[in-house]
Amino acid sequence: MDAAILANIRVIEFAGGIAGPAAGLQLSEAGAEVIRIETPGMADYPGSVLFSVLNRGKRRVALDPDTADGRVALVGLIAGADVLLHDLTPAQAAECGLDDARLAATYPSLVVSAIGGWPRRHRLADAPARETLVLARLGLLDEQPGHRPGPVFVRMPFAGWLAAWLCAIGVMARLVARRRDGRGGIAHTSLAQAALAPMSMHWSRAQTPTPVFAKGLSKSTPIPLHRCADGEWVHVHYSPDKAPWMAQALAAMGPDAVAAENAKYPPSHVAPNFGANKAIMATRPARDWVEHFWQNDVAAQVAAPFGAIYASEQARANGYVVEVDDRVRGRVRQPGPAYLSDPPPRVRGALAAPERAPPHLPPRPEPKAVAPKASGAPLAPLAGMKVLDLGAYLAGPFATMLLADLGAEVIKVEPPAGDAMRRLERIFAGTQRGKLGVALKLGEPGARAALEALVGWADVVHHNIRLPAARKLGIDYAALQVLNPGLVYCHISSYGPKGEQKDWPGFDQLMQAACGWEAECGGQGNPPMWLRFGVGDYLAALSSVFAVLLAHYRRQETGQGQAVCASLLGATLLTVAESVMLPDGATTPVAQLDQAQTGLSSCHRIYRCRDAWLAVAALGARETESFARLAGSTRLACEAWFAGQPRAAALAALRAAGVAAEPVLEAQGEAFHDDQDHAAAGLHARYRHAVYGDLEQVGAYWDFGDLPLRLDRAPPALGEHSREVWERLGLGPEQIAALEAQGLTVLTNAPGTHS
Repeated sequence: MDAAILANIRVIEFAGGIAGPAAGLQLSEAGAEVIRIETPGMADYPGSVLFSVLNRGKRRVALDPDTADGRVALVGLIAGADVLLHDLTPAQAAECGLDDARLAATYPSLVVSAIGGWPRRHRLADAPARETLVLARLGLLDEQPGHRPGPVFVRMPFAGWLAAWLCAIGVMARLVARRRDGRGGIAHTSLAQAALAPMSMHWSRAQTPTPVFAKGLSKSTPIPLHRCADGEWVHVHYSPDKAPWMAQALAAMGPDAVAAENAKYPPSHVAPNFGANKAIMATRPARDWVEHFWQNDVAAQVAAPFGAIYASEQARANGYVVEVDDRVRGRVRQPGPAYLSDPPPRVRGALAAPERAPPHLPPRPEPKAVAPKASGAPLAPLAGMKVLDLGAYLAGPFATMLLADLGAEVIKVEPPAGDAMRRLERIFAGTQRGKLGVALKLGEPGARAALEALVGWADVVHHNIRLPAARKLGIDYAALQVLNPGLVYCHISSYGPKGEQKDWPGFDQLMQAACGWEAECGGQGNPPMWLRFGVGDYLAALSSVFAVLLAHYRRQETGQGQAVCASLLGATLLTVAESVMLPDGATTPVAQLDQAQTGLSSCHRIYRCRDAWLAVAALGARETESFARLAGSTRLACEAWFAGQPRAAALAALRAAGVAAEPVLEAQGEAFHDDQDHAAAGLHARYRHAVYGDLEQVGAYWDFGDLPLRLDRAPPALGEHSREVWERLGLGPEQIAALEAQGLTVLTNAPGTHS
């Protein structure tokens, strides 16, 4: 068996919560040796289910850095490492002697990735890294619709999971750059940057917006989650009107009754007969509807209980569910790796007992640059990588946008009629910056020469088109490998590359439903609720980028390309790690959101003060005790304490007592772009767009210190760079003219064309 891709990499993990350990898990299962440091002050409960999943297969070392022996041991571990992964704030890192400047001077080849609550240049950089507080301060608790007016507590810790992937990607990008430059450096990210990733489709501002761009996508848009005759709920994506049962029922209702049902709800951009669909869905059991929809190529899923996904044959067929011998719980089902590469990632065993004595590690040899030292300005981490983006919608294009941010040159190919997502202009623009835009009608004989030129140019081909369609278009791996044997080819599917559902349509909403997050986000006793942030798409995108960088790293050693893949199901299922399935088929319980959608406990929730909302996240024993002394020990007492005073007074009292809290900001879509703290931290990006004029969007997702990111090219208008690209790839004037004459390309952005 070939050695794992990261077999020669050693990682020191010094982090708690979700993001750091989950990033360490990805590096471990890609082959790295991960040594996890556990200190007496860490708040993580080692007996929890989540802890047992995130830290499986790692070496656990008990160490107290507050003692002289502990500090010596920590220095020895770092000296023997390639990567240090931690979640210390800048002030905490300096106190421990792990600040960036000191590490760079002492260990010049070390890659350091810190996951804070906020970027290191933000005014809140030293605030506690607690997701609820970050979301509150950013205004994202107000972006999620709820079963009542006002901001709601977001049950899914999506920022932590996204930050884990951003960290793992940052580490890989730095390792790639280290081979080029012969030195390490930082690759920091934060919960705030991760939380802002999904807002790239909502929070943007244009100097001259079109009406569609200006409108955006309202959080009041009705979500097609329908209650069925048996009380279960089904999430349907796009209109189900052509499915025979639905078509027959709509005809039987008649146009007047259909119109009356539709009038009960706001218009839906995905289902023109939303109200009538809802009434008709209530006439049959949920499972009957889902099976009927599947038979008729309508994407749908039952909003399942949390953890039920472990019984999915589709998930097990793709290794997204694995069996692990847990020392406490027996042989349990847990989330498996979310992507596939060659060699594949593998689970490296259950949670091990901690070692009381730190291992002795020999110092790592200094890496040598494989290229001559660059003169002049430093290069972005992935400078020189060439990526062909054949994807559409969200997951595929966002992945390639991140590669562009990291310095890769990306050419986006879309049909002459435009990417299907262009009709939602703000969402489209949020996944396309940094790319050269080319229009080409794939699958046509006349377009073959242009496609071959693109593939011959590329190092990476990335897309999320269903594979049967990809084969018809001639862009499957088998077809493209012939043209470019060294290609790294990445595909994002909905349900994974194996199993009965491998070619089925699927969307983020359906993965949230299948994995139980819609049930949990709704709150106890309430209907399920979709998390509006589209997390499944973003998780799949990030996992695919990690897979691409692993394959690229491998190719630097072997010269050989490979096909890698990721999926919406695999990436979303990983977030179910709060629960596992026991040998008897039962699933372990998880903390549930209350019916009012305000929180999980009296000390971790949002409270309504006299004038506004406030978020509290007192997660440690000392904070919990301080909070109880201040506000009360019961929920009713706490609610009364907060309701009796203005937010500013409550916040001041909490902070004086050492309790972590933040205001729940509201209506931040515009305010985000004017916030100077966000600007100073690199959270803004601005460029000139062909249609919108000055375009402002969410900015950097990483901080690489001495290496720049590429955030200087606006999303392309349709066909904006076609002529430039065709000429660069060697197509002659007659070939280009023929492509245009046959309607196979667009050479300029025609009037009225969406951005």
